[in-house]
Amino acid sequence: MTLRPDLTEVLARARADLRMGVPVVLCVARASVLVLAVETLTAQRLRDVHSLGVQTDLALTRWRAETLKARAYDGDLARVALPKGADLAWVQGLADPANDLSAPMKGPLQTRRDGDADLHRLALTLIKSARLLPAALVVPLEDGAGFAASHDLGVIDAAVAAPHLLTLSGLERVISARVPLRAAKDARLHIFRPEDGSDEHYAIEIGRPDRATPVLARLHSACFTGDLLGSLKCDCGPQLNAALAQMGQEGAGVLLYLNQEGRGIGLANKMRAYSLQDQGFDTVEANHRLGFEDDERDFRLGAQILRKMGFSQVRLLTNNPRKIEMMRACDINVTERVPLRVGENPFNEAYLATKAKKSGHLL
Repeated sequence: MTLRPDLTEVLARARADLRMGVPVVLCVARASVLVLAVETLTAQRLRDVHSLGVQTDLALTRWRAETLKARAYDGDLARVALPKGADLAWVQGLADPANDLSAPMKGPLQTRRDGDADLHRLALTLIKSARLLPAALVVPLEDGAGFAASHDLGVIDAAVAAPHLLTLSGLERVISARVPLRAAKDARLHIFRPEDGSDEHYAIEIGRPDRATPVLARLHSACFTGDLLGSLKCDCGPQLNAALAQMGQEGAGVLLYLNQEGRGIGLANKMRAYSLQDQGFDTVEANHRLGFEDDERDFRLGAQILRKMGFSQVRLLTNNPRKIEMMRACDINVTERVPLRVGENPFNEAYLATKAKKSGHLL
């Protein structure tokens, strides 16, 4: 009998713990650390960290460190030494840029260059995967397994988990059913569930596309504000509707609806980025100030779904060259790029211009 959770399940549990503010322990052969997500940190847990009496690091991505003028000696991240007695407002102020303009002086910040940063890097990767702000308190422990056992905390084998977190989770088709749409009466909705317990993804199949010929396809990232609310800050809703309409007119197509809201940073962080845009930053600058890359989406998901549905060739409805590159890298033959230029309005002109200038979109 095997009831013990496997690595995928352990990581899913760790994401849930971090979102709830519960720490996790990362261990390797000769080192272990306690990891707390700064976004869900509480004042009591911060006091508990201080009471351990060891030098604690605040791990930040290079983008957030650049905003704070903190030196990222490790290249992709900075290890800021947590001052003794630092309070919750100070710690969370380093992670969240909401008040950067009203309270710009947060330093001077001392960052470490000695020692290994692999566990810090893994902590940030894990926290990102939980859709939280990429900032972590990293506390060295002498006996990580013993500390975890005495505090009922989850333990992760860092050496095994690090490559696993970079591997795309497998997808299983859950169910398919007919769903007549305004754009196409002959439509089916396919539900795909990742093995790692993350968000499900959907495929909308229009008609009965021939698997032997290139199918009209679109990889559409979920946009709650644009797709559902009709937001004018982006072109997502019009793109979704135009893609389905074109597939309906042609009588065949497949639209992959990928739950990667806000370019993969989640709806809460997307709203944080919107708030920063209200302060005068463009969409890329806002993501960087939050500590994220320009685009955190993983388009390998789309290729995996297409293959599971039997497609190997597509006419891709997109303005984004990165999608074409990723499909081809995943052995999906893109025989044609079909432009999808819709939805421009006075509220999103600057946003679309930034996508074209900084993200290479063909607009």
